[in-house]
Amino acid sequence: MSKTTLILLGSLCLLLGQVCAWFLNNSQFVWDWWKDKPIITALIWSFPVSIAFWWGSKWSYAGLESAWASRLLGFGLSYISFPILTWVLMGESPLTPKNIISSILAFVLVAMQIFWK
Repeated sequence: MSKTTLILLGSLCLLLGQVCAWFLNNSQFVWDWWKDKPIITALIWSFPVSIAFWWGSKWSYAGLESAWASRLLGFGLSYISFPILTWVLMGESPLTPKNIISSILAFVLVAMQIFWK
């Protein structure tokens, strides 16, 4: 596979892992049913989170040739899933000055890891 393909596949898996991790951590705040159910939550979400991050790390490392780049790519991609899910499901706006600046910095991190050789 080409480096571009590996980075894209890795990014998609890292993003999927971030989405699953969001539900693992935040379902308890969104739906009353999930309150006080840490074992069930862990059993449902831990496997998909782990597999998505494992493959995401494998492929992004292969494409970027750096553990640091892979890790920071995953961190930056979390700023795609977290604001959207938190806004839509919890009603917390990503459009505060602090959140906007943090998101811009996260996108800069992603761009640096992908484009700066």
